[in-house]
Formats: sequence, structure tokens, C-alpha cells
Amino acid sequence: MLDAITSLAFSMHSSKGVYALFLGSGLSTAAGIPTGWHVTLDLVRRTAVVAGEDPGAHADAWYRTKYSRDPDYSELLDTLAKTPADRSNLLSAYFEPSADDLKNGLKAPSAAHKSIARLVANGYVRVILTTNFDRLLERALESEGISPRVISTVDAARGALPLTHARCTIIKVNGDYGDTRIKNTALELDTYDPEMDQLLDRIFDEYGLVVCGWSATWDKALCRAVLRCPNRRFTTFWARRARLSAEARALVNHRQAIELTIDSA
Repeated sequence: MLDAITSLAFSMHSSKGVYALFLGSGLSTAAGIPTGWHVTLDLVRRTAVVAGEDPGAHADAWYRTKYSRDPDYSELLDTLAKTPADRSNLLSAYFEPSADDLKNGLKAPSAAHKSIARLVANGYVRVILTTNFDRLLERALESEGISPRVISTVDAARGALPLTHARCTIIKVNGDYGDTRIKNTALELDTYDPEMDQLLDRIFDEYGLVVCGWSATWDKALCRAVLRCPNRRFTTFWARRARLSAEARALVNHRQAIELTIDSA
């Protein structure tokens, strides 16, 4: 009997372009890229320093105690950087490599990013859906001579050509770090604009999925998008390193996904 990895390989090889990659922060954390929540916590720590206080080990708890509300990414960013240019410079340090990062091989495309780029170059993958803010995928693809079309805003989703007309499309559902409108807080992640929802509906209806590095815990609107798709035209393969969260388990059951146990992305 074929194992799950072999089944995935045969499915993708025989159906070029049919499978979309669905990638979460687990793809980039090994490369030294912080998750959105980690960025928020660091902004909280910076806010505490500005206020002359020490947030301790639990910065989010300090913030709730002091301000009687959950940390809000947009509010924190506005407190620390007042203009779009200031905000862009502040965020770039989280996602762009410093000299030390480069020396240590951090914030650079990993083996996983490079493997994905080769899959795209060989025509096996045309659509990549990701919750990540970074540009490691773009950099890996450019090293293969591919300039992906990137959809990270409502405007881009509204004006997008059909996915089949592009060699590679990256849909950054929560935004790109260069745009301060990225979705990060629980409230922001609870809904998407209609244009993004429509794009997600098409992907989940028309493509098979290979899920990697996504816990499904925080992205409520994205989970609902998966659940509202009634069709399973092609198989869903869900790669995991550990036990799935309750949210991920519900999606695996809904898509009747095949689970893959992996050591890394």
C-alpha cells in the first residue's frame, strides 16, 4: 500500500498545476522570521520601554493590565511610528536580514522555500496561499527566474486576473509586511473583505491542497473559508510535525485530508 508521501508525489506529478500550496508560519519560523503575534509582543515591549516600564516575561498580560484591552497591532504600530515611512522602517527589521542574520543564515530562503520554487519552475505548482508576511517565497522564486504575481490587498484581489493565466500567484491572505494593513490581531483575523473571500472560495473549490506549517488556531476567517467549501474535487494533504489543534482537526475532517507526519517544512 502506498504511503502518504508517495501518494502526494503521484498526485502532483500526474496533475500539474492542480494542487495549491497552503503555507503557514511554520514554513518561515525556522528561517528566523517572527510570527505576527511575536511582532505584536515585541511592539508591546517597545511600548513599555517608551512608558518607562518593564513588561516582564508576559508582555501581553502587562498590556491587558495597563490598558484593559488586548494588544492591537495597528494601535501599537501607530504609537511607535507615526508616518507610513516610519512604520515601514520599523517593520523591515523583523523581516529583512541584517549583516548578522546573513552571517548566520537567517531571514533567507530555506531549503523548503527553494524546493517550492523548483516545484513552481517545473510547473507543478501555480498557486500559493500563505498567512506569512515575509518575502522569502518571492526571493526563492526570483532565484529561479520567476516573478510571481502577489495578491496581498483587497485592491489586488479585486483586480486579479484568473489564476490560470499566471505562471505563479502568491496570495498573502493576511497581507505583506510592507503594508501596515496586515492582519494580525484576533479581531482582524476574524473577517476578510468580500473580494478576498471570493478568491479563497475559488481556490478551495477548484484546487487540491498541500497544507504545511499552519496551525489554524488564530485564522478564524480562513478556517471558515475552508469549511464553507462543499466540494472536494481533489485531495487535501495536511503535513504536521505534532498533534493537530482542534481547529486543524475540524478542517482535516471536513476536507477528508490525508495526514503527513514530517520533521520539518
